Amino acid sequence: MTVDRTGLARDEVPGAFDTGAAAYDRLVGANPGYHAHLRLSARRMRLPGGGRGLRLLDAGCGTGASTAALLAAAPHAEIIAFDASAEMLARARRKSWPPTVHFVHSAAERLAASGIAGPFDGIFAAYLIRNLADPDAQLRGLRALLKPGGTFAAHEYSVRDSPAARMVWHAVCWSIIIPAGRVATGDATLYRHLWRSVVTFDGAARFRRRLAEAGFTGVHSETMTGWQRGVVHTFLATNPEEATA
Repeated sequence: MTVDRTGLARDEVPGAFDTGAAAYDRLVGANPGYHAHLRLSARRMRLPGGGRGLRLLDAGCGTGASTAALLAAAPHAEIIAFDASAEMLARARRKSWPPTVHFVHSAAERLAASGIAGPFDGIFAAYLIRNLADPDAQLRGLRALLKPGGTFAAHEYSVRDSPAARMVWHAVCWSIIIPAGRVATGDATLYRHLWRSVVTFDGAARFRRRLAEAGFTGVHSETMTGWQRGVVHTFLATNPEEATA
């Protein structure tokens, strides 16, 4: 069990999402820009032809908000979406999807055992990497599933590089997110984890370096609009055409 001061032990995170699943869509729906920003990150992948002929992976799909964003950006693609939380995934499966979208219950560390295999033309990971016990190993593992030249996009909180962003994050969490989570579910554990895991996660510059160290090229990031400017970012990277060590 991995326990530190970054929030919940990482093997406890899926269970916390199981507990919060029933209220999750309602709570994130109250966040101005939440779905629009996911769609913006998916569009920033610049997937050609509406995704026609492409095979995409939605890594850590939760209740399907990121899947919907990826589908909006690439409506003709085949999308494989996975999540480690059974309850979050059950919520995703109850929604209406085209036959090109498939959901798999799996942790990021067990994709091969769950039948998820590459190559993929693109991988979208929203709010996932921060919740992994070994993000470096999993980034390398995700890159190995990408075709050469394939795009990886991480839609993620990152506030450590900006005092202003940290102040906004603290204020929003303790005045809105944590109290609302407690009222909606009777348990604020997941939302306290969200606060702390974001505060202690990589700054944007460090995460870009982490992606480069995992073997990605063309690494860059763009932030959002509104209150999430400087708080949430799209991190974009490419699996190089030639294999790297």
